[in-house]
Amino acid sequence: MIAKMDIAGKIFGMRTLMNENQVDAYLITGADPHLSEYTPVSWKTREWISGFTGSYGKVLVTQEKVLLWTDTRYFLQATGELEGTGIELMKERIPGAVSMEDWIVGNLKFGSKVAADGLTVSAADSDQISSKLTANGIQFSPDTELINEIWQDRPISSSGAIYEHPLIYAGKPRTEKIELVRKMLVSNGCDATIIPMLDDVAWLFNLRGEEIEYIPLFTAYAYIDQVGAWLFVNPGRIQGTLMDKLEKEGINVNPYDSFFPFIDQIKDKRIQIDPIRTNSMIVKHISGSNRIKTSVSATTQLKAIKDNHEIEHIRSAHIKDGAAMVNSLYWISKNIEKEQITEISVGQKLNYFRSRQPLFRGDSFHPIVGFGSHGAIVHYHATEQSDRAIGRDNLLLIDSGGQYLDGTTDITRTIGTGTITKKQKEDFTICLKAHIALATAVFPEGTKGYSLDAITRKPLWDRGINYGHGTGHGIGYFLSVHEGPMSIRTEFNNEPIREGHLLSNEPGIYRENEYGLRTENVILCQNYKSSEFGAFLCFETISLCPIDRNLILTELLGIDEINWINHYHEVVLQKISPLLSDMDVLEWLSLQCAPLDETDLIELNA
Repeated sequence: MIAKMDIAGKIFGMRTLMNENQVDAYLITGADPHLSEYTPVSWKTREWISGFTGSYGKVLVTQEKVLLWTDTRYFLQATGELEGTGIELMKERIPGAVSMEDWIVGNLKFGSKVAADGLTVSAADSDQISSKLTANGIQFSPDTELINEIWQDRPISSSGAIYEHPLIYAGKPRTEKIELVRKMLVSNGCDATIIPMLDDVAWLFNLRGEEIEYIPLFTAYAYIDQVGAWLFVNPGRIQGTLMDKLEKEGINVNPYDSFFPFIDQIKDKRIQIDPIRTNSMIVKHISGSNRIKTSVSATTQLKAIKDNHEIEHIRSAHIKDGAAMVNSLYWISKNIEKEQITEISVGQKLNYFRSRQPLFRGDSFHPIVGFGSHGAIVHYHATEQSDRAIGRDNLLLIDSGGQYLDGTTDITRTIGTGTITKKQKEDFTICLKAHIALATAVFPEGTKGYSLDAITRKPLWDRGINYGHGTGHGIGYFLSVHEGPMSIRTEFNNEPIREGHLLSNEPGIYRENEYGLRTENVILCQNYKSSEFGAFLCFETISLCPIDRNLILTELLGIDEINWINHYHEVVLQKISPLLSDMDVLEWLSLQCAPLDETDLIELNA
């Protein structure tokens, strides 16, 4: 944890540099040059200067104030981590929220200068900020790097070896993927594309690395046109036979630092970029003789649609992961009163049981294990200081996932310990109704995620309940646990949910200082049927782990919802049982997956 005094010293150093550079406000996005959600340690600038450890937020430093903007996922976390630092929390995505641009316009004088490192600001954000500020007489200069001058012990980027994602799991050779990108470029009237997104680069070249914790990525850029493919990566990261193989396949491997000089010399091309995921410095280096066409990257769209080969392996990965989850939940149930179990030790046990599964390569994110009021902190991260013993008579929320060579998993289960109140059971069951609403949704081809978000939230909205995070995010294939371009959330996203998209289904309820609960499974979008009204899609639930039956109030469920739960548990028992060698665990799973009694429900609906 960063000491509060350290933060004060860093802010003082930043203000000194701002004075020297005639900067009135400095923006720190916390991003790396590839605008990654999770960054290498050397680019954790937001955390370094503020102490805030969430995966999203931006810090604005002026001579009088320091402010941090973040969204609803991190309000409780940010409140705690910023306490005593003098940094003011600014809330986003709530009614009446003041945006950073509006705050700047309302608080800085005409003629002021706001600066940022253009490597860490997207082209889209740079244009938006510049347009807003310029219209109000304030200059925005995304070409000023100040952090490096005051971060004296800044970590050095990883130089670990890059390895190949075996073709038996990757499915398509990289040469085939590159040809698919070229065809998509031609269909969109483009000659070339710049790929700065690390997950896209890794997917395209069937390569993986270990530079970023939990996500098998490496720092690199790529450029694809109709005649060549270029990969820009630090020298020595690709070694021996792998380098020979890439060169034989016509892939030009160049030093990472040569990327911008390479871009400078490109002329007379129609270049596709994704302005949301491309830093503004790249756009600045593209010569005026080129035409820039903005859209979601071809690689992003291709990567998001899982093919049959990938889907087969993804199902296998989730069966293994389900077995690890079952072993973990059984361990908790049998040991909670025999030994001290804490939030951290639960996360460690999850990792242990996953590590016993074939092809496991590590957790897919830091486990979120929150007991009682900690469960209400959406992205809670247990530390040695905050670690809490798992006691009785409350809810335990467990959100975790694994990285396997054949898939990436993300699953959340909420379990009750001891006596659970009726209110907690009601919340759990209402949230489960929301989960089932999405799991069973049937919708026409072309439906956007925000429409499905409303379908999911209706059981909660009917009771005046809501949650601040998205309902569903895309999930990679031995890649990032968060993947676009699609999403299921209230905000507008023009990307429809397509057949082959892999997403999460995770409605939740969070009662501050009491408890939080969430049921999350991974779902696969697939074809449902076609009629004279067009093609329709549905979801297959991929995650396999029992839902705590002791938290379910059947009187709040309809017959179709009871049937869904019973069928889901039947599949869980069928798929997971063969992987369990301990008969006690198998017996426990059988009890957890026993059909819910429909008698009372039938009488109620008679």
